Parts: sequence; structure tokens; C-alpha cells
Amino acid sequence: MPEPILQLRDVSLSFKGIKALNALSFDVERGEICALIGPNGAGKSSLLNIINGVYRADSGSVVFNGERFVRIRPAQAAHLGVGRTFQHNALFRHLSVLDNVLAGLIRHCRATMVEHAFGVGRDRRESREFNRRVDEIAAFLDLTNHRDRVVATLPYGIQKRVDLARALVGGPSLLLLDEPMAGMNQDEKQEMSRFILETNASLGTTIVLIEHDMSVVMGLSHHVVVLDYGRKVGDGSPEDVRRNPDVIAAYLGTAH
Repeated sequence: MPEPILQLRDVSLSFKGIKALNALSFDVERGEICALIGPNGAGKSSLLNIINGVYRADSGSVVFNGERFVRIRPAQAAHLGVGRTFQHNALFRHLSVLDNVLAGLIRHCRATMVEHAFGVGRDRRESREFNRRVDEIAAFLDLTNHRDRVVATLPYGIQKRVDLARALVGGPSLLLLDEPMAGMNQDEKQEMSRFILETNASLGTTIVLIEHDMSVVMGLSHHVVVLDYGRKVGDGSPEDVRRNPDVIAAYLGTAH
């Protein structure tokens, strides 16, 4: 079998003596959508922060594309092909969609972020290439008509799509989505689910996402990992996880 794109080995993390993650291990296969589920405070966001280098684990390691890291830094993770969105949009609200998505290409450019945001000092060939890539991802996510709009003027669901575009424009092989549908209504969730599925199928991007809506999880995922107080209590297909008595006790409840 091909080597998994991501392997977590005995990863632990504590905050002021409280265990956020406890000897956590699992694999993510290349090309799959893996959902992380569990109650609030289970350690899901902390895990994403370790994978893309925001946090350093107390112990254990992360293996990405066959390379083992005790600590990976955010810029290094981005350079290696890890994209990330956050639960709360970290967008530049008073800049355009174009400039927000361009920010996702900073690791590829020679000019500074400020120069790119305001069009100063760009190499012309680099600028043309970056704009082409932004146009491609904007078209892919149905954002072309919003390209020059100021982000703050856009509906919430479209802002979340801009955040996704910024994470995708650099062509990551692994995309980490922290509650990409938080705060969305049902129509917006269906639309975002469609874009996530298309990202996986059309771009071949491996996706690890955190999501609380179990209907979304069961409809999107190839693989589900369940956390409870930093421990792994379930790991398998959506149907396997749904039937797992430990998962039912920890998270799903008898109604599911």
C-alpha cells in the first residue's frame, strides 16, 4: 500500500498540566477526507495546530510525506504543502477578495506581503502568474464575481469560501479545515460540502476537517477519528465509528 500522507505517532500536548492530547496516533491516507469529531475541548483544534506548527507537541512526532518532524514551523508546513483554515475567519476584512487570496501565495513570492497587497514592487511575471492562479481558484469556488469586492461586504458563507480559496491557492497536498461550516445555515453547509468534495475529487487534495454536524461528517468523510479528552476513542470508516460503543458513550449518544 502507498505510504500515508500523514502519520501521527504518540502525540501528547499539555497546557498548565492539563492534557489536551494523550499519546495520540493515527494515519491519514493520501487522497482521503478524514473527519475529526468529539466534544468541545476534546483536543481537535490543538491537533491541527500541531500538524501545521502553531503548537509544539510535548512528545511524539508527525510524519508528513515520509518526513518525520518533532516540531514543524508554520512557514515550513506551508512550504511543504500544508494549507489551513481557521474556525473564525482570519481574513483581511477591509481588503478585496483578490488581495486576501493573494495572501495565500506569500510563501511562493519574492515581494513582501505588504507589497503584494498594494501592488508595489511586484515582479511582472510573478504578478501575472499569481493573478492567474487566483483567477483559477476563484473560478473553481464560484468567487469570480466577487473578486474585487471588499471582504467585509460579503455574506458570511462567501467569506468562508474566500478563506478556503486562500488556503487552496498555493496548491497544498494536505488541507486542514477547522470547522469550515461553523455558523452556517443548511443551504450554506450544503454548498460548502460540495466545494470540499470537489476539492478532494478534482484537485486530489487530502483533507482533514473538524466538524460537529454528524450528517455532514457521514456524507463527506472516508475516515473518521473520534477524540474524547485528548484520547482516541474511535478510528475507522463512518459506519464503523457510528457503531462503536465507545464512540456512542463518549460523543454520539444513543439517539444516533
